[in-house]
Amino acid sequence: MNDLKQYQSEPEMKGWLYKWTNYIKGYQKRWFVLSNGLLSYYRTQAEMAHTCRGTISLQGAVIHTEDTCNLVISNGGTQTFHLKATSEVERQKWVTALELAKAKAIRLMESEDDEEYDITTQQDKYEVQTILKSMGAKLEDLNTCNELITKHGAALQRSLVELEQLESTGELTPKAKAVNERATLFRITANAMIKACNDYLQLVQNQGRKWQKLLQHEHEQRLHLEEIVEHLARQHSHLEQAAKEANISGGGFSDEDEYYDASEDAASDFIVTIPAKARRRPRGVIRGSSVDGALISSALHDASSSETDEDFAANGQQAKVVTRKEKKDFLTGQKDSLEADKDFVSPSAIGETLDLENSGRLQRRRLIPERPNHSVNLWSIMKNCIGKDLTKIPMPVNFSEPLSMLQRLTEEFEYADLLDKAVLMEDSTEQMAYVAVFTISAYATTSTRTGKPFNPLLGETYECDRMDDLGWKAISEQVSHHPPVAAQHCSGRGWTCWQELSISSKFRGKYLQITPLGIAHLIFEKSGHQYTWRKVTTMVHNIIVGKLWVDQHGEMDIVNHKTGDKCHLKYIPYSYFSRETPRKVTGIVTDKDNSVKWVLSGTWDNKMELSKVLSMQGELKGKPILETESPKLVWKRKWPPPEYDKIYNFTELAIQLNEPEEGVAPTDSRNRPDQRLMENSQWDEANYEKLRLEEKQRIVRRKREQEAEKSMAEGRPYPAYEPIWFQKQKDPVTGNLIHVFTGKYWECKEEQNWSMCPDIF
Repeated sequence: MNDLKQYQSEPEMKGWLYKWTNYIKGYQKRWFVLSNGLLSYYRTQAEMAHTCRGTISLQGAVIHTEDTCNLVISNGGTQTFHLKATSEVERQKWVTALELAKAKAIRLMESEDDEEYDITTQQDKYEVQTILKSMGAKLEDLNTCNELITKHGAALQRSLVELEQLESTGELTPKAKAVNERATLFRITANAMIKACNDYLQLVQNQGRKWQKLLQHEHEQRLHLEEIVEHLARQHSHLEQAAKEANISGGGFSDEDEYYDASEDAASDFIVTIPAKARRRPRGVIRGSSVDGALISSALHDASSSETDEDFAANGQQAKVVTRKEKKDFLTGQKDSLEADKDFVSPSAIGETLDLENSGRLQRRRLIPERPNHSVNLWSIMKNCIGKDLTKIPMPVNFSEPLSMLQRLTEEFEYADLLDKAVLMEDSTEQMAYVAVFTISAYATTSTRTGKPFNPLLGETYECDRMDDLGWKAISEQVSHHPPVAAQHCSGRGWTCWQELSISSKFRGKYLQITPLGIAHLIFEKSGHQYTWRKVTTMVHNIIVGKLWVDQHGEMDIVNHKTGDKCHLKYIPYSYFSRETPRKVTGIVTDKDNSVKWVLSGTWDNKMELSKVLSMQGELKGKPILETESPKLVWKRKWPPPEYDKIYNFTELAIQLNEPEEGVAPTDSRNRPDQRLMENSQWDEANYEKLRLEEKQRIVRRKREQEAEKSMAEGRPYPAYEPIWFQKQKDPVTGNLIHVFTGKYWECKEEQNWSMCPDIF
């Protein structure tokens, strides 16, 4: 407790540093104060009393040194400080203090999460201390009486022995008198001991009854609060259901239907948003600046941000999309639709065909043990987690699925055949459309998968080499623990994709919000087209009452950094009060001149269609009308059979991701014991192994932090943790620091040289 008070009251370091502000003012001198795991800055020292200009938490921050005097502090991509010291020595002092403060903040957070105690008020503290002092005094009285009883009892025993020896002599009377005195002293002391014991017992009983009443009151209040929350959740669920039924039975048409009924050549489809014309920044300024990462990071902060030197304006223009009617009857339209579905071949079907044609290929599994029926009250665990980051909450395997986050990340390439088709396209805007559909297909399996993947351990890896059947291979590694960051590299037939993912998850009571942080990159080797995008927000609903279901919402901007083409996607959130198709996604593809070329529509859990824009004509209520060709089906999800709900709703690829494989690294997720035990339906053993692995990781991290503190105290540099297969570099496109694949993994696998791998399992 004394260490905690000292940590909370004494600032670790303070002084002047230069902070980048903007292109006009450049670096400005600011007064920085490092305290309680927070780095704050002020314009002057006098401002410390009333105005703080900015604060960044070091708990999950990444501290990076750029050159002799510069350093960068980034907090999960949401905040970035670009700082400059007056000298290299001064910068090193700050880096050392920042690393120590970060380690202390992490330890303090873990201590609070493990013990989960609340700081009481000063009055309660005084009352407790008074009671403890009274009990201590009573215990001292008991100890004193005990010593006296022992002393007088021993003297009485000696007197009795002497009395027996003197029975035949004439000295019996004086000795008997002495024995009588000692017996009297022993009786008095024993009575005092009994009284002290009664006083102590009465005090303890009184306080025990008082504390029991307080505990019972708190317990009743907590149960009452839980009942209120559950009642509100049920009311909300019933209200949504009633609204849904009323919406379905209500029917009717909007006032806009009159326009389309009057039109013989067009049919209303949906509304899309055309982002406003981007404003171009001077490229020379950004490329030549040492702070381009900070500015671009700030532009990338929102879910609907572009990773380029051009930013979409916040406000765009809405347009109505209509499809030109073709002169064909109903049967012809049905036939074309069926032919479109017939022409589409899913990657799983391709894999099955290849398996039949090449029986010599590795035969992969198609089933795993069924999920055991273990009933656990999710609310009993989650009610203590409201407002906390889910990655820091120890969860039993009962709410998980036997896959790690690295494997779920790899599962995004289930429909990588879309990229194989995009490689062959000459039209850059059509290629962009296929890339956009690929990003949408990554969410397909989340509609039926509500299990939480295992959080990877630091240094954990996962490889998936499917070049022989699916045409791609991927390697992923957990490169950071605070904050948790995973890096991935995947190469296919003429394309390469890499990304760095960090997840921020918050439990809000009725739903769980998962916000991905990081940028995904894709490059086509032949054309040199490089694309970047950020993922949208995932919501898990009905955490308390009802059946769990997942929804995606937000906006995504995909940018071709070579041609300037852009794609703007909108994931429409599901609502009982909306007539929109559930899980609907709409989007447009524009060229460098902001002209709309393609329109996308569909759902992220089933299929996506693509329409070529023929013209933009007329307006309806101030909204321009985009006339398109008949849509063509470019992606359709292959749904697993109904019985797959017994095996976590896994697709065929998901079943194969955790299949044991020889020759992989010892740190591979397939070798993780708790995950393997869960897959084999041994959940009790899996929970035990999960706790063991987490504790082992904590011990290793604490040892590393102690060594770092010792080295810093002695003035020796201590190397930070370095990933095995990835290294940190500056991305030439976005200017951010990212982890880039070194290419050594596949070489080490071929040689079976795993000496670089740590012992994490």
